[in-house]
Amino acid sequence: WFSPDPRGVIPITDFHIPHGLARVLKNKPFEIRTDTDFAGVMKACSERDTTWISAVIHRSYTRLHELGYAHSVEAWRDGNLVGGLYGVALGGAFFGESMFSRETDSSKVALVWLVRHLEERGFILLDTQWVTEHLRRFGAHEIPRSEYLSRLELALQRSCSFK
Repeated sequence: WFSPDPRGVIPITDFHIPHGLARVLKNKPFEIRTDTDFAGVMKACSERDTTWISAVIHRSYTRLHELGYAHSVEAWRDGNLVGGLYGVALGGAFFGESMFSRETDSSKVALVWLVRHLEERGFILLDTQWVTEHLRRFGAHEIPRSEYLSRLELALQRSCSFK
């Protein structure tokens, strides 16, 4: 597995929703579901010119999903999966792995839902591994490995349930 230094995180309690997206959210443009098409989310996340999601990774995360550790947050419209993300929940930490979007704002709406869900359930760490410009708009930032490991230790001591 991979462990970058510095590490990307999104603050759960200080999560920033850009103004334009806040307007989109008022219209409830997508139906958000969890874990109804985990395989479909992983497949969509891997449909890029280059991807780290190999067959071995796909099988590994599918098994983690079967065991109740890996979860998907899915944006649906008119019965079609149009965006989403997946990751792994352990203790009070959620490790976001990948996201995809087939319709404008679909993955962003899924991310907003995820952060609200994590906060409601007492999670304290949302790990993104990397910080992209896309994630930076939501408040994602990098922290040194030493700080990350301290936050991770605290998060893993918590007993949180994703479901």
